[in-house]
Amino acid sequence: MVKETDKEHVLSKRFHKIQESRIENSPETIEALRELSTFYKENTLHARRILRSQIEKRSLDINLEFLNSFKQVKESFDHVYKDISDMSQSMREMKLRLQNTKTQTKDLLQKTSILQEEKATNTQQQDIASAFLETFQLRQDEIVALHGDKTKRIISLTPATFKALDRVHEIHENCKVLMQAGLQPLALDIMEQMTLHQEGAMETIYRWTQSQCRNVTNPDMADILARAMSKLQERPVLFKYVIDEYCVARRSYLADEFLNALTRGGPSGNPAPIETRAHDPQIYITDMLVWINKFIPVERQNLLSLVKLCEFEELDGIVSCALAAICEGICQPLKLRVEKILNTPTQASVLYAVVNLLRYYKKCVNKLVNEGLLEETLDELQRNSENVFLTALQQQVNGVLVKVEAPPRDLSPTSAVTHLLAILRDMLSTANMSEGRGVDMVKITNTVLEPLLRAVNEQASRLPPTDMAVYLLNCIYSMYTCLSLYEFMDERLERLQAQSDAQIDTLTSEQASSLVANLNLGPVYTILQDHAQAALSDVPGMEPGNLKKFVAQLEELSDDPDRLLLPQISLLLSSKHKKAVQKRAFDVILAIYKQLYDAVRDPTNGYENPNAILPKAPEEFFALFA
Repeated sequence: MVKETDKEHVLSKRFHKIQESRIENSPETIEALRELSTFYKENTLHARRILRSQIEKRSLDINLEFLNSFKQVKESFDHVYKDISDMSQSMREMKLRLQNTKTQTKDLLQKTSILQEEKATNTQQQDIASAFLETFQLRQDEIVALHGDKTKRIISLTPATFKALDRVHEIHENCKVLMQAGLQPLALDIMEQMTLHQEGAMETIYRWTQSQCRNVTNPDMADILARAMSKLQERPVLFKYVIDEYCVARRSYLADEFLNALTRGGPSGNPAPIETRAHDPQIYITDMLVWINKFIPVERQNLLSLVKLCEFEELDGIVSCALAAICEGICQPLKLRVEKILNTPTQASVLYAVVNLLRYYKKCVNKLVNEGLLEETLDELQRNSENVFLTALQQQVNGVLVKVEAPPRDLSPTSAVTHLLAILRDMLSTANMSEGRGVDMVKITNTVLEPLLRAVNEQASRLPPTDMAVYLLNCIYSMYTCLSLYEFMDERLERLQAQSDAQIDTLTSEQASSLVANLNLGPVYTILQDHAQAALSDVPGMEPGNLKKFVAQLEELSDDPDRLLLPQISLLLSSKHKKAVQKRAFDVILAIYKQLYDAVRDPTNGYENPNAILPKAPEEFFALFA
C-alpha cells in the first residue's frame, strides 16, 4: 500500500509540475512539439500507445544517419591524416637533406657573405668615386665644349662652352675643401688639371673671338661674343688683341662705307652720292659731317654691345680708344676733300659757314670721340678753315680797297667804306650765333677795320685839315655805329672813340679859331695873355667901346649859334659830334670872356663902371650856349 501511495504521490507531483509549467515560454518544448507534429498525425489510442516506440525509432534513425555522415568525415580525416603523415615524412627527409646540404655548403655561405659585404663596400666606394668625379672632374661633353671637336678641326663656341668654363671655376673653388681636409696633393693635381683646361678654353675663346671680330656683319653671334669678351677680360693682353682686331675690321668697314656714301650713294642711288653736291661747299661738307656724326654713335653702340658684360675700371678708356681707332679710316678721305674746298677760291661768307660747320660737328663728335686721329683731323681742319677764311676776308677787303677813292663833297664815307661795313655787319651777325663768337668777332673786326682805317686815313690825308677831320669823324661814326650793335667790341669801340675825340679836338680847334677871328677876339686874347703891370684900360684895343662891341657880337651869337659855324661842321653825320664841336668851341670863347670879365672888374686895370662894359656874368653866357 505504501508503495502505491508513493507512486501516486510521485505522479501527482509530476502532474502538478506539468500543470504549473508554461509551455509557451519554453522554446525547447515548442521545438519538440513542432518536431512531433511532423510524424504524429492522429491522436488515437493506438497512436498514443506506439508514440514512445516511434520516438525511439526516430531517434535511432537519426543516430544511424549521423553515424553514416560521421563515417564519411572519418574517412576524409583518415585521408588527411595520411597526407599529413606523408608530408611529415617528406619534411623529415627534406630536413635531413637540408642539414646535410647546410653542412656541405657552410664554407660557400661564409664566402658568399664575405662577397656580399665586399659588394656593399665596393658599391659605396663606387658612389663616392662617382660623386668625387662629378664634383672634381669634367664630363666628356664638357671637355668637348671647352676644346672643340679636334677630329673636325672646327673652333666654335656655344652656351655649353661657357657653362663648362664656369664648371672649371667651380671645381677650382671646390678644391679648397680638399685643401682644408688635408688632401693638398690631390687638390693641387686637380687644380693643375683644371688650369690646363682653362688655358685651353681661353685659347679657344680667343681664336674664335678673333675670327668673329673679322666678320663684322654677323649680328647673330652678338650675345655669345659678349660672353666671350667677358671671359677674356681676365686676360688683359688677349682682351686687347681682340679689341685691336675688332678695330681694324671696323675701321676698314667704316672707311669703305664712307667712300661708298661719297661715290656710290645708297641702294639704287638713293640717297645720291655726296660728291654730286661738291659744287656747293657748304652742303658738301655738311653732308660729310652729318654722315660721320650719324655713324659714330652706331659704332660706339656696337662697341658697348661687345663689352656689355665686362666690368673693370679701364673699360671706358678702352672703349674711347677703340672708337677713336675705328674712326681713323675716315680721317684721310675727309681731310682731302675739305682741304680741296679750302684751297679753292671761295667767298669769305661761305668759308665762314664751313668754319662754323666744322666747329659744331667737332663738338658733337668730341662728345663721343674725345681723342685720337679724328679729333686731331677736325682740329686741324678747323684751324685751317679759320686761317683760310680770314685770308679770304682780308683779300676781299683788299680787293675793295685796291683803288683809293676821293671822299665825296659831302665828306660822307665812300661806297667802298659803306660796302665793307655792310660785309662786316653781315659777318658779325653770323658770328654772333656761332660757337666761338667772342674770338671770331674780334678777329673779323680786326681783319676788316685795320685795312679800312688805313685806307680812310690815306683818303683823308689828301684833304684840308677841317675836311679831313670831318671825313674821318663820319667814317669812324659809321664804324662805331656798326660795331655798337654787337658784344665783345668794347676795346675796339674805345679805340674808335679815342680817334673820334682826337678829330673832335681838331675840329674844335678850327671852329674856335674861326669864332675868335669872326668875333675879333684875337688881339684881346693876345693882350690878356701878354698883360704885364700896366692897366688894361690903357692898352690900345682894350678900350671900353671895343669891349662892348665884343659883348654885342657875343649876344648875337647866342641868339643864332649856327651863324658862325664852319660849313664842314654841318656835314657831320652825327649830331652828337656836331654838338660836341660846337659846345667845345663856345667853351673856348666863353673861357676868354670869363678871363676878360675878371680882368675888367679888377681895379688895377683902371676900368670905370665895369657893369656897364660887361653887364652879363660868364655864367649867364654859359647858360645861353649850353
